[in-house]
Amino acid sequence: MDLAGLSVVLRSALSHNPEERKDAEQSLNQLQYMPQHLIRLLQIIIDGSCDMAVRQVASIHFKNFVAKNWSPHEPDEAQKISENDKQMVRDNILGFVVQVPPLLRAQLGECIKTIVQDDYPEQWPGLLHWVKCNLQLQDQQVFAALYVLRVLSRKYEYKSDEDRTPFHLIVKETFPLLLDIFNKLLQITNPSIEVAEFIKLVCKIFWSSIYLEIPRLLLAPNVFSAWMALFLNLLERPVPLEGQPTDPELRKAWGWWKVKKWTIHILNRLYTRIDKRFGDLKLQKPENKAFAQMFHDSCAGKILQCDLQLLNVVRTGGYLPDRVINLIVQFVTSSISKNSMYQLLQPQLDIVLFEIIFPLMCFNDNDQNLWAEDPHEYVRKGYDILEDLYSPRTAAIDFVSELVRKRGKGNLQKFIHFIVEIFKRYDESPIEHKPYRQKDGALLAIGSLCDKLKQTEPYKSELECMLVQHVLPEFASPIGHLRAKAAWVAGQYANIIFSDQNNFRRAFHSVVSGMRDPELPVRVNSVFALRSFIEACKGITLHVEFFKLMNEVENEDIAFTLETIVGKFGEEMAPYAFGLCQNLAAAFWKCLNTSEEDDEADDTGALAAVGCLRAIGAILESVSSLPHLFVQIEPILLPIMRRMLTTDGQDVFEEVLEIVSYITIFSPTISLDMWSLWPLIVEALGDWAIDFFESMLVPLDNYISRGNQHFLSCKDPDYQQSLWKVLSNIMSDRIMDDSDIEPAPKLIEVVFQNCKGQVDHWVEPYLKITIDRLSRAQKPHFKCLMIQILAWFDSLIADALYYNSSLTLGILHKLGVASDIFSVWFQMLQEVKKSGVRANFKGMHNKKICCLGLTSLLGLPANQLPAEALERVFRAIVELLISYKDQLAEAEKEDDTYDNIDGFDADDDDEEEESEMGDDTEYCSEEKFKKLVAEAKGFQSTDEDDETDDDYSDNDDTQSPIDEVDPFIFFVETVQAMQASDTGRFQNLMLTLDSHYQALVTSIAQHAELRKAEIEKEKLNEAAIE
Repeated sequence: MDLAGLSVVLRSALSHNPEERKDAEQSLNQLQYMPQHLIRLLQIIIDGSCDMAVRQVASIHFKNFVAKNWSPHEPDEAQKISENDKQMVRDNILGFVVQVPPLLRAQLGECIKTIVQDDYPEQWPGLLHWVKCNLQLQDQQVFAALYVLRVLSRKYEYKSDEDRTPFHLIVKETFPLLLDIFNKLLQITNPSIEVAEFIKLVCKIFWSSIYLEIPRLLLAPNVFSAWMALFLNLLERPVPLEGQPTDPELRKAWGWWKVKKWTIHILNRLYTRIDKRFGDLKLQKPENKAFAQMFHDSCAGKILQCDLQLLNVVRTGGYLPDRVINLIVQFVTSSISKNSMYQLLQPQLDIVLFEIIFPLMCFNDNDQNLWAEDPHEYVRKGYDILEDLYSPRTAAIDFVSELVRKRGKGNLQKFIHFIVEIFKRYDESPIEHKPYRQKDGALLAIGSLCDKLKQTEPYKSELECMLVQHVLPEFASPIGHLRAKAAWVAGQYANIIFSDQNNFRRAFHSVVSGMRDPELPVRVNSVFALRSFIEACKGITLHVEFFKLMNEVENEDIAFTLETIVGKFGEEMAPYAFGLCQNLAAAFWKCLNTSEEDDEADDTGALAAVGCLRAIGAILESVSSLPHLFVQIEPILLPIMRRMLTTDGQDVFEEVLEIVSYITIFSPTISLDMWSLWPLIVEALGDWAIDFFESMLVPLDNYISRGNQHFLSCKDPDYQQSLWKVLSNIMSDRIMDDSDIEPAPKLIEVVFQNCKGQVDHWVEPYLKITIDRLSRAQKPHFKCLMIQILAWFDSLIADALYYNSSLTLGILHKLGVASDIFSVWFQMLQEVKKSGVRANFKGMHNKKICCLGLTSLLGLPANQLPAEALERVFRAIVELLISYKDQLAEAEKEDDTYDNIDGFDADDDDEEEESEMGDDTEYCSEEKFKKLVAEAKGFQSTDEDDETDDDYSDNDDTQSPIDEVDPFIFFVETVQAMQASDTGRFQNLMLTLDSHYQALVTSIAQHAELRKAEIEKEKLNEAAIE
């Protein structure tokens, strides 16, 4: 299609007529893989005579297509864009990005990011030359070059040093030019906001270059000093007043404030990188030590002084964006542990601590506005870890915590005295003049220092008094944020030793009453505080009071706390289980109805509904040893399960399945009402809930294993037929990945393990779909699983009934696949990795299934299992059993090691740290990050030694009849039966074994005798207990 025709189609995509718009979209989908389509789109994007709306549609279509199709996402996926078209795009897009308006430039910029990530340097070797040339031109060409250089540097930002080789060349070729551009930009008098955008790009490029490793070029003293001089210049110079937006959101995003933020960000990063990496005596090289000393002598002190001057703006009521304040306080905090920096800070410490840091901890106008206008957002910000990364208040708290930890001598006493004076002033002031906001900040300080104060005298002895005098009274405060803060502080100190248990009870009751507060933040803080009180509860009477009080509270508020309560009291809550489930069920319906009535509402109702169901699940788990309770609770929960196992319950489907699992496993029997849920689960699985297949496995297993007779006998509905229908559809689906349908073969295994001898008519159908899927399986783990099912068809459980083996072999021969199946099976058994470990069947459960399945073959007559096959099967069994035995021993050893871990005491040493180097937290985290990066690359590789813990673990929570079968005993008894029935065949088999295999067989026989004795002892112990 020519340009004119394509423009018409693009214009039609904007039509208000749905049919016309749909036709246009279909046309674009048909055209997108045609040769030159991308080129024509690019031509329309840069055509100034074309309508802007059409150009914008073209740019979006272009960006989306490049993002999706520039490079194949799978190894065997075909290229969808010809190499000629790709080359033409690469040759032209860089020039075009300068020519188009900002609206279109953003879309092309995203395309450049995609192409650089995929193609540089191999398929785009000329890109660096283009950047270097354009950095030496003017204005827009320089901006485009900076933009592309930013994309390049971002590509290598998180790469470890060994993977940054292409970036070393980029730095060498461009950073001298970049430094010159940076210098010229800072010399401009009365710079415009456009200059700020240029400088911001320079800063971002520099940030990416130093994030993990400082490039070698920058370590040269003259080069580094030149860069530092410019960054210190930026840090010192005031932000222009002219042009600053008045809107707070626009103001903090204004270009010059962004420049200030990035400057501080870079200097902070350099300080921590140099201090932790080059200052670590264990890692020091002479040149690194000299570089670190040079930075501290010439830069670190200047940065601190500039930062303190900036913070003084806050003290005098001036404006700094929150993120800038946060970053500056972070730097000052990191200076506390280093002696030379702390000496510079000390003369101004009181001003910083009491006039800057503490006011940042106090409740402010922004808090008040958010509290009044959007209490849900206020709560979210208060508990959002990401918000903490940018919050001035969090940075202030960290400063105080670090100060009393590293320089506590004198500073802790001074700060606590300051807080006590605030408490006194608050208590002595009349209501209309009480310093409410300062009291809030003082409570925050006391709560944040709880760990230090709990361990330090004389404060440790005064904590109970402090709570009674200054915290608990605030639960009755007319000021909402003080009630919320009181609840939080009470939770922080719930575990102290109370000399008067009445004070503990008073605090507990205050928190519970806080859950009825009209203000949401107070209720939320009270719920979280309640967890601490429950965990600290020493007596058995207090929780009884709690369960009684709980009936008076809106139960959805407590749902997220209930897991802690259940874990603390377990079966002691049995008398309240019915009432709690009843109340939580009512709360669930209330939350659900509220959410459905108001489509515009936020997610709070939905989250509370999830919390109610999780709380119910926690209760059911806690009373799992009391089956009679499930009979009482089941009718309360049935309406929820019936409704939420349909499409109405997609948001809570996993939680509902968990409840179904508990009831079907712990009830005395599975009621007909619970069986009525089977069709809903199976229908959901076949229709829309394939993502929940793994979660469905446990309840479906429970139905089959615990309701075995009903599963087999009922024909209306026909459970066997419905299961076959959904599993056959899933197993035959060619689109679904192996990992998506992994529970399907597990369910087939459940059927044949629990219905031995009663489902012969299903052996062939299930065997057919298993073999068909096995032929298409790509993942070795999935092949193991499929072979495992085949193994089960062959296995005999306890009574040595051989007809399953015969039946299965007959079907395999009938289907003409017997030879292929066993070839695949034995091939997988023999595969090992470079390290020598088994490549397949690594889990203990997998090994056991294979052992049982193969062992059952030994009982077949010679006409079904010839001598050559018998020898091969026998050797495979012996090797598997030895491997299984070793794995069991290793697992037992690990369990013993784990059990001994609790014998180590935590280090309670609380000595004040005055060392110059401080802690290594950040450096360690970065080293760990780099290790993770390396591990991630390992996962991406095709090396055959890649493996995960899942390869060896058995995460299946289900139980089956084979759990009671010992494979060693089963093997020995099968061999003994074979010897008795066909002595000649047995002797011929033994003659084929060399001394190594004969020794292994003897070892297995000895272990089988040992297992018999252990099992007999276990039975006697169980009988004695009963």
